[in-house]
Amino acid sequence: MTIPMPTQQPLAVGLIGAGRMGAFHAETLAHRLPGVRLAAIADPAPGTAQSLGDRLGCTAAHTDIGDLLADPHIDAVVIATPARTHADLVEAAARAGKAVYCEKPMAVTLAEADRAIKAAADAGVPFQVGFNRRYDPGFRAAHEKITAGTIGTPQLLRSLTRDPKLADPARIPPWTIFLETLIHDFDILRHLNPGAEPVEVSALADALIRPDFKDHGLLDTAVVTVRFDNGALATAEASFQAVYGYDVRAEVLGSAGMLTMGDLRRTHLTAYGPDGANAECVTYDQHLFHDAYVAELADFTDSVRTGRTPTATGEDARAALSIALAAIESVTTGGTVRIDQLKAL
Repeated sequence: MTIPMPTQQPLAVGLIGAGRMGAFHAETLAHRLPGVRLAAIADPAPGTAQSLGDRLGCTAAHTDIGDLLADPHIDAVVIATPARTHADLVEAAARAGKAVYCEKPMAVTLAEADRAIKAAADAGVPFQVGFNRRYDPGFRAAHEKITAGTIGTPQLLRSLTRDPKLADPARIPPWTIFLETLIHDFDILRHLNPGAEPVEVSALADALIRPDFKDHGLLDTAVVTVRFDNGALATAEASFQAVYGYDVRAEVLGSAGMLTMGDLRRTHLTAYGPDGANAECVTYDQHLFHDAYVAELADFTDSVRTGRTPTATGEDARAALSIALAAIESVTTGGTVRIDQLKAL
């Protein structure tokens, strides 16, 4: 007689935050990851979780996030709420014994970051932060080549993020360009300089796209320089409006070569005609990084099953945050800021 082998139960994951990014993650959990089940959705906005749940066949929809966290059948949570709620939700989820994936930034102060990291460590749960560029094939390959020594020692690094269109400036919190946009660049610069840590930061920022909102705290254009402890120098730049598309690129010059990554063309097709050469450009992050967004959740759910350390940890997120906070202080004071002089405020 053949005894059937027991099948592994699908990993039950709850989503917290059913907005634009949350909806994409919900679709991934529901349809793109074998062995994973979208078990519940929570969003405080009335009807939001229910609407997304109805579309994806998830019957557990909550307006009270605590109800989702109290469900003993949920193994892990994905947090995709507004940035300034992240740290508290990470703590709450960890205390509830759930593995945690949190969209960037993990926190907006070092004290919050430390509390979130400690909560996950104390609970013994996996904790991953959403730095999707690490999972893009080009950026991943670059990291592997740098780690293997293909281009020697990194000396000059560059990363940029240019959004296609400025959203309603009245809805953008102060310092967003550093805490929510350039946070990706800060992480990938560190990731592409393995083993090195930032020591010194200098930044310039202004409202060049909508100068009429500068008095309301808007900064829509920024350039940041970072010195690492291995001597490497890096620049990160961001703009909230590049009219040609969604532009994310990076470059690493090493002692034995150079790597470039990032391409905003929708396909590799280039059309040549009377008006010259033309290529269609990507204008949406979920198109440019579609596979990377899926891959980071695949990595997270695998880490929950296996117990291994996720690729982008809370400590990684804290390091990127420290650069962002140093950049904010640099803009405020007009000087260069040392990372080791930041206070955990």
